[in-house]
Amino acid sequence: MTPAHPLAVGDLVDAALVPERGWLFLLVLTLLTLAVAVVVLVLIELLVRVVALKQAWPAVLLRHTRPALRLLLVAVAVWASVSLAAPESRFSEVIDRLLTVSVIGLFTWLLVEVIDFAFDGAMERFPIGADATRAARRAHTQLTFLQRLATVIIIIVGVSAALLTFPQMQAVGASLLASAGLAGIVAGLAAQSTLGNVFAGVQIAFSDAIRVDDIVIVEGEWGRIEEITLTYVVIRIWDDRRLVVPSTHFTSTPFENWTRTGSELLGSIELDLDWRVSPAAMRERLAAVLDGTTLWDRRVSVLQVSDATNGLVRVRILVSAADAGSLFDLRNYVREQLVEWVQLESPGAMPRTRVLVVDAASRDDAAPVVDPADDSAKRQLFSGTPEAHQRAEQMLAPSADPDAPSRSGPTGG
Repeated sequence: MTPAHPLAVGDLVDAALVPERGWLFLLVLTLLTLAVAVVVLVLIELLVRVVALKQAWPAVLLRHTRPALRLLLVAVAVWASVSLAAPESRFSEVIDRLLTVSVIGLFTWLLVEVIDFAFDGAMERFPIGADATRAARRAHTQLTFLQRLATVIIIIVGVSAALLTFPQMQAVGASLLASAGLAGIVAGLAAQSTLGNVFAGVQIAFSDAIRVDDIVIVEGEWGRIEEITLTYVVIRIWDDRRLVVPSTHFTSTPFENWTRTGSELLGSIELDLDWRVSPAAMRERLAAVLDGTTLWDRRVSVLQVSDATNGLVRVRILVSAADAGSLFDLRNYVREQLVEWVQLESPGAMPRTRVLVVDAASRDDAAPVVDPADDSAKRQLFSGTPEAHQRAEQMLAPSADPDAPSRSGPTGG
């Protein structure tokens, strides 16, 4: 007897036990696996409904993931049927490869939906709006960044897994792995700007420099942080324009954050008026104006004469409000009310330009005669008198040379 006899017997046994694979058998097996998939889906639905009687989140999760879950179960059922019962042919290999990639893609989609649901549920605990706290804005910013980072990682892993199912891509992967050092250097140089923005995005998300819904001044534009991505930041400007700024801008360039620690702000109003204005009367009017508006948060109300040159008096008013929008409206409101007060109740305070018209030269226009004995012109801030010399000594640093002469001159002795 030849040694091949046991192998021949085994072949006969296998042929007797396993039915011949054909397209009809594949169709029947596919229908059976689809029926199993439907049963699994129904069981999941029933289980979720039972759990939803006590907790609502499973029903919400199933609603978000139902399309991806259904397609994934169908793809797995068909893929299993083709892998087990498809006849050996080039066509069946192509179908098997396509189904494998489809299962990987649908599973990636399902994971992305689960990640989105988890992060959305976490962000619902930190609502964003006009009354949002600093901690809520910080948490919302960091959760949004982590959600996008997790989504990108899952998609990259899914695409990589799909490509590795092709033998040609496996060979390419081995070649790239062998030259990983050179490829890393080339990729780093080519994506230097992109990687810099990614790292800057990570720094922004966790350094608390800016948060979603912060009020900032960037490139001379006043706006609100609307979105923080991995590589750029979207700012909604006050006139509904969108300013897109690379993340590296916020790590390398100074900018203003008006809500870094709180939303309360101070603002100033300046008016150039005539010297006949009454600051006391103007303060009374300012107090009445502020008491009559809800824009003022009752923290700061100051009126001062900050300058008095060139024939005018500059009145500077400082007020406070709860946020930037209220402050903008409050400043305009106070300015309008005080301008109206000057026009109606204090017209003498309106700014004027005075011109002196002289017909001919007179003795009154001549310069006064200076007394030669008057030495008041020699009395300066740091010279002319012993007190002035002492003041100069106090303002100057001591000399390193102990033998250097004093600025105040000899004192006698």
